[in-house]
Amino acid sequence: MALARIKKGDVVVVTSGGSKGQTGKVLRVNARDGLVMVEKVNVVKRAVKPQGDRPGGVVEKEAPVHLSNVALWDASSGAAVYTKTVVGADGARVRVNIADGSTVA
Repeated sequence: MALARIKKGDVVVVTSGGSKGQTGKVLRVNARDGLVMVEKVNVVKRAVKPQGDRPGGVVEKEAPVHLSNVALWDASSGAAVYTKTVVGADGARVRVNIADGSTVA
């Protein structure tokens, strides 16, 4: 089981693989298998049969990316951000940028 430092709704950048450099919003996280689904990243084509009122044909959809191949994206600095979790003064867990110590939303 992988430690999921990425959460649903985060903006991430792909750090390696065929989709390297692409950014997108996280749609789903599967921490048990260590996979994330990122919007408009790692798009594959699948042939589907017609079902009900939906026509068949070739459909494009996102395929999962491994957690180790993504990092949080910081739009202000334009770079990937690697984080750690720290317990704040009020007892809440906060994500902190490892490089400079600033908090990450």
